[in-house]
Amino acid sequence: MAKHQKISKSKVEVFEKKNLYHDIKIEKQKKLGIKEYLKKLRALEIELVKLQEWVKANKLKVVVIFEGRDAAGKGGVIKTIAGCLNPRICRIVALGIPTEKEKSQWYFQRYVSELPSGGEIVLFDRSWYNRAGVEKVMGYCTSEEYEEFLRSCPEFERMLIRSGIILIKYWFSISDGEQENRFQDRIKDPTKRWKISPMDIESRDKWVEYSMAKDKMFSYTDTKQSPWYVVPADDKRRARLNCIDHLLSLIPYKDLTPKPFKLPPLEHDVAYVRPPITDQTFVPEKY
Repeated sequence: MAKHQKISKSKVEVFEKKNLYHDIKIEKQKKLGIKEYLKKLRALEIELVKLQEWVKANKLKVVVIFEGRDAAGKGGVIKTIAGCLNPRICRIVALGIPTEKEKSQWYFQRYVSELPSGGEIVLFDRSWYNRAGVEKVMGYCTSEEYEEFLRSCPEFERMLIRSGIILIKYWFSISDGEQENRFQDRIKDPTKRWKISPMDIESRDKWVEYSMAKDKMFSYTDTKQSPWYVVPADDKRRARLNCIDHLLSLIPYKDLTPKPFKLPPLEHDVAYVRPPITDQTFVPEKY
């Protein structure tokens, strides 16, 4: 298929019938209310802290990859996971466009430098799978580079697992209608407009190409040692809860969080004399 060839609606229907054009289609269910969502999330956050302490104590090396279409909700679940954890233990990696130097390196090299040490969790907001998705569809890599990636990736991941890394891969799946709604929401909201790029706009006309690329990627890299876990993500709240709950189920852990304790009473040094307030510069209290 030509790089900039547009796909008619009839062609899309054909792909659907052949089961080539798909992301997970789920039955519509009532949106999860904010109160119920926050209650369930609170329980999961407590478990995430327990997992964090277990990872730290046992020097585990955990890599979690989040992939999916643009606006599928990857960033939201990553922020949710990291938000209640110690940033010295849980680290987010979201690499930008490779530099000229990085382009000349072994493809996996810049990702290897971001892998965890003992006692760390690394959350990849997109990963080496860029080559199997956006680079392939948008023509940013050659056919030879793409085919080499598909051959090398499963072995690369087996090497990581053999080295002791716990590797977990999530694919966030949304419908084309929901993606369009989220794009429109980003355009309308000034605080979200940075999330949509010219490449995102161009990708709207390449839904089928991305579906085919995802299918081929899965056929090579959805292995027994390193499977893909698909998260239906049309409902953001349910997707976050389901993903976090599943993540917790994959790593056996015990509760090592510190027990509650009482703080000793404050001791005031009567000899201390505070400098005059006028000697300090304060932020204006506008609110």
